[in-house]
Amino acid sequence: MQTIALFGTSADPPTIGHRAILAWLSYRFDGVAVWASDNPFKAHQTPLAHRMAMLRLLIYDLQRSRPNVQCCPDLSQPRTIHTLEIAKRRWANATFTFVVGSDLVAQLATWYQIEDLLREVNLLVVPRPGYPLSEAALQGLRQRGARMAIADLMGPDTSSTAYRNHKDSDGLTAAIEDYIHREHLYECQDAPQKKHTQWQIAQR
Repeated sequence: MQTIALFGTSADPPTIGHRAILAWLSYRFDGVAVWASDNPFKAHQTPLAHRMAMLRLLIYDLQRSRPNVQCCPDLSQPRTIHTLEIAKRRWANATFTFVVGSDLVAQLATWYQIEDLLREVNLLVVPRPGYPLSEAALQGLRQRGARMAIADLMGPDTSSTAYRNHKDSDGLTAAIEDYIHREHLYECQDAPQKKHTQWQIAQR
């Protein structure tokens, strides 16, 4: 039976931290499905089409060595239980692990039909710098039936918020930074570009 990791992310914009998680997952699951999603707890999100395009750019190079990582736009649904229904139709004989960052653990209890979701998937929590795991929140999920594991991974200390709020592009790949400037995304799009690569030259 296939093992499939399901990883939805706001990707606003996607960073090298997201890429590190995807690479880690690719060695531990038969397939890794990733998509950009709208998080109802977050406001002022970049249009979904742009976030999906940036996510594709992020995993382009990764897929050369890890082809089991797939971008799956059809899994981007307002409610995760509906994402799971689509995944079950695509991978009929698979077990699913839903992947979340430690910043989302406290929110999970409020998600639509969370008990139904937890009955059908395993849960993998990825620690994030600055978001310590709350034992109370973890215990609350276990009481709701969660089969849960904590990833032995701590991604780079970078975040999408750092780019949006502080113009810190250190966590971006060159291809994504180029895309942001070309499409005039974020207030940061007027900041000087720091990275110039063969990818950029090839797009001209």
